[in-house]
Amino acid sequence: MNLASIPSPSTGVIELGPIPLRGYAFCIIIGVFVAVWFGNKRWIARGGKAGTVADIAVWAVPFGLVGGRLYHVITDYQLYFSEGENWVDAFKIWEGGLGIWGAIAFGAVGAWIGCRRRGVPLPAWADALAPGIAFAQAIGRWGNWFNQELYGKPTDLPWAVEISEGANRVAGTYHPTFLYESLWCIGVALLVIWADRRFTLGHGRAFALYVAAYCAGRAWIEYMRVDEAHHILGLRLNVWTAIIVFVLAVVYIVVSAKLRPGREEIVEPDRDTTPGKDADAKDADAKDAEQDADAKKDPLSKDEPGESGKDLTAESTEAAAEKG
Repeated sequence: MNLASIPSPSTGVIELGPIPLRGYAFCIIIGVFVAVWFGNKRWIARGGKAGTVADIAVWAVPFGLVGGRLYHVITDYQLYFSEGENWVDAFKIWEGGLGIWGAIAFGAVGAWIGCRRRGVPLPAWADALAPGIAFAQAIGRWGNWFNQELYGKPTDLPWAVEISEGANRVAGTYHPTFLYESLWCIGVALLVIWADRRFTLGHGRAFALYVAAYCAGRAWIEYMRVDEAHHILGLRLNVWTAIIVFVLAVVYIVVSAKLRPGREEIVEPDRDTTPGKDADAKDADAKDAEQDADAKKDPLSKDEPGESGKDLTAESTEAAAEKG
Protein backbone atom coordinates (compact mmCIF):
# COMPACT_ATOMS: atom_id res chain seq x y z
CA MET A 1 0.00 0.00 0.00
CA ASN A 2 1.25 3.48 -0.89
CA LEU A 3 1.48 5.73 2.15
CA ALA A 4 2.62 8.74 0.11
CA SER A 5 2.83 9.73 -3.53
CA ILE A 6 2.92 12.70 -5.89
CA PRO A 7 -0.59 13.47 -7.17
CA SER A 8 -1.00 14.36 -10.81
CA PRO A 9 -3.06 17.43 -11.75
CA SER A 10 -6.64 16.71 -12.67
CA THR A 11 -6.23 18.84 -15.79
CA GLY A 12 -3.34 19.94 -17.94
CA VAL A 13 -4.85 23.38 -18.55
CA ILE A 14 -4.24 26.43 -16.37
CA GLU A 15 -7.01 29.01 -16.61
CA LEU A 16 -5.72 32.60 -16.64
CA GLY A 17 -9.05 34.38 -16.68
CA PRO A 18 -10.57 33.88 -20.13
CA ILE A 19 -7.25 32.60 -21.52
CA PRO A 20 -6.59 28.85 -21.23
CA LEU A 21 -2.89 28.04 -20.88
CA ARG A 22 -1.77 24.47 -21.11
CA GLY A 23 0.65 23.41 -18.41
CA TYR A 24 2.98 21.78 -20.93
CA ALA A 25 3.34 24.98 -22.95
CA PHE A 26 3.63 27.05 -19.77
CA CYS A 27 6.64 25.01 -18.60
CA ILE A 28 8.33 25.26 -22.00
CA ILE A 29 7.86 29.05 -22.10
CA ILE A 30 9.23 29.55 -18.58
CA GLY A 31 12.19 27.33 -19.43
CA VAL A 32 13.04 29.40 -22.50
CA PHE A 33 12.93 32.65 -20.52
CA VAL A 34 15.19 31.20 -17.81
CA ALA A 35 17.69 29.94 -20.40
CA VAL A 36 17.87 33.32 -22.16
CA TRP A 37 18.07 35.29 -18.89
CA PHE A 38 20.83 33.15 -17.41
CA GLY A 39 22.65 32.87 -20.72
CA ASN A 40 22.63 36.66 -21.07
CA LYS A 41 24.29 37.04 -17.66
CA ARG A 42 27.02 34.57 -18.58
CA TRP A 43 27.51 36.19 -21.99
CA ILE A 44 28.01 39.63 -20.47
CA ALA A 45 30.45 38.16 -17.92
CA ARG A 46 32.51 36.81 -20.82
CA GLY A 47 32.70 40.20 -22.47
CA GLY A 48 29.65 40.08 -24.72
CA LYS A 49 26.92 42.67 -25.14
CA ALA A 50 23.56 42.64 -23.39
CA GLY A 51 20.78 41.47 -25.68
CA THR A 52 22.94 39.35 -27.98
CA VAL A 53 21.78 36.07 -26.44
CA ALA A 54 18.12 37.04 -26.89
CA ASP A 55 18.71 38.17 -30.49
CA ILE A 56 20.24 34.83 -31.39
CA ALA A 57 17.61 32.92 -29.39
CA VAL A 58 14.98 34.44 -31.71
CA TRP A 59 16.48 32.13 -34.35
CA ALA A 60 17.41 29.18 -32.15
CA VAL A 61 14.10 28.69 -30.29
CA PRO A 62 11.76 28.32 -33.30
CA PHE A 63 14.23 26.01 -35.02
CA GLY A 64 14.51 24.01 -31.82
CA LEU A 65 10.75 23.62 -31.44
CA VAL A 66 10.40 22.44 -35.03
CA GLY A 67 13.32 20.04 -34.67
CA GLY A 68 12.06 18.67 -31.38
CA ARG A 69 8.62 18.01 -32.81
CA LEU A 70 10.00 16.43 -35.98
CA TYR A 71 12.17 14.03 -33.99
CA HIS A 72 9.20 12.98 -31.86
CA VAL A 73 6.85 12.49 -34.82
CA ILE A 74 9.44 10.56 -36.84
CA THR A 75 10.47 8.25 -34.01
CA ASP A 76 6.86 7.73 -32.84
CA TYR A 77 5.19 7.85 -36.23
CA GLN A 78 2.75 5.06 -35.26
CA LEU A 79 1.00 7.49 -32.92
CA TYR A 80 -0.03 9.67 -35.87
CA PHE A 81 0.11 7.69 -39.12
CA SER A 82 -1.00 4.17 -38.22
CA GLU A 83 -4.50 2.90 -38.90
CA GLY A 84 -7.14 4.63 -36.78
CA GLU A 85 -4.91 7.59 -35.89
CA ASN A 86 -5.36 11.17 -37.08
CA TRP A 87 -2.24 12.59 -38.74
CA VAL A 88 -3.39 16.12 -37.86
CA ASP A 89 -2.47 15.34 -34.24
CA ALA A 90 1.18 15.52 -35.30
CA PHE A 91 0.82 19.31 -35.24
CA LYS A 92 -0.70 19.44 -31.75
CA ILE A 93 2.52 20.25 -29.96
CA TRP A 94 0.64 21.43 -26.86
CA GLU A 95 -0.37 17.83 -26.15
CA GLY A 96 3.26 16.93 -25.55
CA GLY A 97 5.97 15.37 -27.63
CA LEU A 98 9.29 17.19 -28.07
CA GLY A 99 12.46 15.21 -28.67
CA ILE A 100 15.45 16.95 -27.08
CA TRP A 101 17.78 15.46 -29.67
CA GLY A 102 15.96 17.12 -32.54
CA ALA A 103 15.51 20.32 -30.54
CA ILE A 104 19.25 20.70 -29.90
CA ALA A 105 20.24 19.76 -33.46
CA PHE A 106 17.81 22.12 -35.19
CA GLY A 107 18.28 24.76 -32.50
CA ALA A 108 22.01 24.73 -33.27
CA VAL A 109 21.23 25.48 -36.92
CA GLY A 110 19.09 28.45 -35.91
CA ALA A 111 21.78 29.62 -33.47
CA TRP A 112 24.40 29.37 -36.23
CA ILE A 113 22.33 31.66 -38.44
CA GLY A 114 21.83 34.13 -35.60
CA CYS A 115 25.52 34.10 -34.68
CA ARG A 116 26.59 34.79 -38.26
CA ARG A 117 24.23 37.74 -38.42
CA ARG A 118 25.69 39.13 -35.18
CA GLY A 119 29.28 38.28 -36.03
CA VAL A 120 29.91 36.17 -32.92
CA PRO A 121 31.40 32.66 -32.66
CA LEU A 122 28.78 29.93 -32.20
CA PRO A 123 30.91 27.84 -29.77
CA ALA A 124 31.31 30.80 -27.38
CA TRP A 125 27.57 31.53 -27.48
CA ALA A 126 26.78 27.86 -26.87
CA ASP A 127 29.15 27.79 -23.88
CA ALA A 128 27.39 30.77 -22.33
CA LEU A 129 23.95 29.22 -22.85
CA ALA A 130 24.76 25.62 -21.84
CA PRO A 131 23.76 25.65 -18.14
CA GLY A 132 20.71 27.75 -18.97
CA ILE A 133 19.54 25.07 -21.40
CA ALA A 134 19.88 22.46 -18.66
CA PHE A 135 17.82 24.61 -16.29
CA ALA A 136 15.23 25.04 -19.06
CA GLN A 137 14.99 21.27 -19.48
CA ALA A 138 14.56 20.85 -15.74
CA ILE A 139 11.57 23.20 -15.86
CA GLY A 140 10.19 21.84 -19.11
CA ARG A 141 10.04 18.28 -17.80
CA TRP A 142 7.26 19.31 -15.42
CA GLY A 143 5.11 19.74 -18.50
CA ASN A 144 5.07 15.93 -18.67
CA TRP A 145 3.62 15.89 -15.16
CA PHE A 146 0.71 18.04 -16.35
CA ASN A 147 0.11 15.64 -19.25
CA GLN A 148 0.60 12.49 -17.11
CA GLU A 149 3.19 11.07 -19.47
CA LEU A 150 6.76 9.74 -19.54
CA TYR A 151 6.52 7.91 -16.23
CA GLY A 152 8.45 4.79 -15.29
CA LYS A 153 7.70 1.35 -13.96
CA PRO A 154 5.12 0.73 -11.20
CA THR A 155 6.43 1.41 -7.70
CA ASP A 156 5.27 1.92 -4.11
CA LEU A 157 8.01 4.42 -3.23
CA PRO A 158 6.88 7.53 -1.30
CA TRP A 159 7.74 9.75 -4.26
CA ALA A 160 5.79 7.69 -6.81
CA VAL A 161 3.59 9.69 -9.16
CA GLU A 162 -0.13 8.95 -9.33
CA ILE A 163 -1.42 8.31 -12.85
CA SER A 164 -5.15 8.28 -13.55
CA GLU A 165 -6.95 6.11 -16.07
CA GLY A 166 -6.79 7.49 -19.59
CA ALA A 167 -5.91 6.86 -23.21
CA ASN A 168 -2.95 4.46 -23.44
CA ARG A 169 -2.38 4.48 -19.66
CA VAL A 170 -3.48 2.44 -16.64
CA ALA A 171 -4.19 4.00 -13.27
CA GLY A 172 -1.55 3.38 -10.62
CA THR A 173 1.61 4.73 -9.03
CA TYR A 174 4.80 4.83 -11.08
CA HIS A 175 8.38 6.05 -10.98
CA PRO A 176 8.28 9.80 -11.76
CA THR A 177 10.94 9.74 -14.46
CA PHE A 178 10.07 13.34 -15.34
CA LEU A 179 11.16 14.29 -11.80
CA TYR A 180 14.34 12.21 -12.03
CA GLU A 181 15.32 13.94 -15.26
CA SER A 182 14.41 17.36 -13.89
CA LEU A 183 16.70 16.87 -10.89
CA TRP A 184 19.43 15.43 -13.11
CA CYS A 185 19.29 18.49 -15.37
CA ILE A 186 19.72 20.79 -12.37
CA GLY A 187 22.79 18.78 -11.43
CA VAL A 188 24.12 19.04 -14.98
CA ALA A 189 23.70 22.82 -14.94
CA LEU A 190 25.58 23.12 -11.65
CA LEU A 191 28.32 20.82 -12.97
CA VAL A 192 28.84 22.95 -16.07
CA ILE A 193 28.94 26.16 -14.02
CA TRP A 194 31.54 24.69 -11.66
CA ALA A 195 33.69 23.15 -14.41
CA ASP A 196 33.58 26.35 -16.46
CA ARG A 197 34.92 28.35 -13.50
CA ARG A 198 37.44 25.70 -12.46
CA PHE A 199 38.91 24.85 -15.87
CA THR A 200 38.04 27.99 -17.90
CA LEU A 201 36.26 26.05 -20.63
CA GLY A 202 36.04 27.60 -24.07
CA HIS A 203 35.52 26.91 -27.78
CA GLY A 204 32.33 24.91 -27.17
CA ARG A 205 33.68 22.62 -24.43
CA ALA A 206 31.22 23.83 -21.77
CA PHE A 207 28.36 23.01 -24.13
CA ALA A 208 29.89 19.62 -24.93
CA LEU A 209 30.17 18.88 -21.21
CA TYR A 210 26.47 19.70 -20.81
CA VAL A 211 25.63 17.33 -23.67
CA ALA A 212 27.76 14.49 -22.29
CA ALA A 213 26.46 14.86 -18.74
CA TYR A 214 22.84 15.03 -19.89
CA CYS A 215 23.24 11.93 -22.06
CA ALA A 216 24.73 9.98 -19.14
CA GLY A 217 21.60 10.63 -17.11
CA ARG A 218 19.15 10.25 -19.97
CA ALA A 219 20.42 6.73 -20.71
CA TRP A 220 19.46 5.27 -17.32
CA ILE A 221 16.29 7.35 -16.98
CA GLU A 222 15.15 6.24 -20.44
CA TYR A 223 15.72 2.64 -19.41
CA MET A 224 13.15 3.05 -16.61
CA ARG A 225 10.33 4.30 -18.83
CA VAL A 226 7.46 2.04 -19.84
CA ASP A 227 5.86 4.06 -22.63
CA GLU A 228 5.91 2.59 -26.10
CA ALA A 229 9.17 3.00 -27.99
CA HIS A 230 11.20 1.45 -30.80
CA HIS A 231 13.95 -0.95 -29.73
CA ILE A 232 17.28 -1.82 -31.36
CA LEU A 233 19.19 -4.85 -30.05
CA GLY A 234 17.03 -4.83 -26.93
CA LEU A 235 17.58 -1.16 -26.08
CA ARG A 236 15.22 1.75 -26.61
CA LEU A 237 16.06 4.02 -29.51
CA ASN A 238 16.69 7.00 -27.23
CA VAL A 239 19.17 4.97 -25.17
CA TRP A 240 21.23 4.34 -28.29
CA THR A 241 20.95 8.00 -29.22
CA ALA A 242 22.19 9.02 -25.77
CA ILE A 243 25.16 6.64 -25.99
CA ILE A 244 26.21 7.85 -29.45
CA VAL A 245 25.83 11.53 -28.62
CA PHE A 246 27.72 11.02 -25.33
CA VAL A 247 30.69 9.52 -27.17
CA LEU A 248 30.70 12.34 -29.75
CA ALA A 249 30.60 14.99 -27.02
CA VAL A 250 33.52 13.43 -25.11
CA VAL A 251 35.58 13.13 -28.31
CA TYR A 252 34.90 16.80 -29.06
CA ILE A 253 36.07 17.86 -25.59
CA VAL A 254 39.35 15.93 -25.93
CA VAL A 255 40.13 16.99 -29.50
CA SER A 256 39.09 20.61 -28.97
CA ALA A 257 41.26 20.91 -25.84
CA LYS A 258 44.30 19.83 -27.86
CA LEU A 259 43.63 21.92 -30.96
CA ARG A 260 42.29 25.07 -29.29
CA PRO A 261 43.27 25.22 -25.61
CA GLY A 262 42.09 28.03 -23.38
CA ARG A 263 39.10 30.27 -23.93
CA GLU A 264 38.18 32.92 -26.48
CA GLU A 265 39.53 36.32 -25.42
CA ILE A 266 37.00 38.22 -27.53
CA VAL A 267 33.49 36.79 -27.94
CA GLU A 268 31.85 39.76 -29.62
CA PRO A 269 33.49 42.49 -31.74
CA ASP A 270 33.04 45.97 -30.32
CA ARG A 271 31.67 47.70 -33.39
CA ASP A 272 28.58 49.43 -34.69
CA THR A 273 26.54 46.93 -36.70
CA THR A 274 24.61 49.66 -38.58
CA PRO A 275 24.67 48.78 -42.31
CA GLY A 276 27.38 50.76 -44.09
CA LYS A 277 28.86 52.05 -40.84
CA ASP A 278 32.01 49.94 -41.07
CA ALA A 279 32.61 50.91 -44.69
CA ASP A 280 32.32 54.63 -43.88
CA ALA A 281 34.73 54.25 -40.99
CA LYS A 282 37.27 52.48 -43.19
CA ASP A 283 37.05 55.23 -45.85
CA ALA A 284 37.61 57.89 -43.20
CA ASP A 285 40.64 56.05 -41.82
CA ALA A 286 42.08 55.69 -45.33
CA LYS A 287 41.74 59.44 -45.98
CA ASP A 288 43.41 60.28 -42.67
CA ALA A 289 46.30 57.95 -43.51
CA GLU A 290 46.79 59.61 -46.92
CA GLN A 291 46.86 63.07 -45.36
CA ASP A 292 49.45 61.96 -42.80
CA ALA A 293 51.62 60.48 -45.54
CA ASP A 294 51.47 63.70 -47.60
CA ALA A 295 52.38 65.77 -44.54
CA LYS A 296 55.51 63.67 -43.92
CA LYS A 297 56.67 63.96 -47.54
CA ASP A 298 56.25 67.79 -47.71
CA PRO A 299 57.50 69.55 -44.53
CA LEU A 300 56.36 72.92 -45.94
CA SER A 301 52.75 71.77 -45.72
CA LYS A 302 52.72 72.13 -41.93
CA ASP A 303 50.18 74.35 -40.22
CA GLU A 304 52.83 77.04 -39.44
CA PRO A 305 54.52 77.91 -42.71
CA GLY A 306 55.79 81.22 -41.21
CA GLU A 307 58.21 79.40 -38.95
CA SER A 308 59.59 77.39 -41.87
CA GLY A 309 59.99 80.57 -43.91
CA LYS A 310 61.98 82.23 -41.08
CA ASP A 311 64.31 79.24 -40.83
CA LEU A 312 65.05 79.33 -44.58
CA THR A 313 65.75 83.12 -44.49
CA ALA A 314 68.15 82.70 -41.57
CA GLU A 315 70.03 79.94 -43.38
CA SER A 316 70.39 82.13 -46.53
CA THR A 317 71.76 85.08 -44.49
CA GLU A 318 74.36 82.91 -42.76
CA ALA A 319 75.52 81.45 -46.09
CA ALA A 320 75.96 84.95 -47.59
CA ALA A 321 77.97 86.12 -44.56
CA GLU A 322 80.39 83.20 -44.89
CA LYS A 323 81.04 83.96 -48.57
CA GLY A 324 81.72 87.62 -47.73
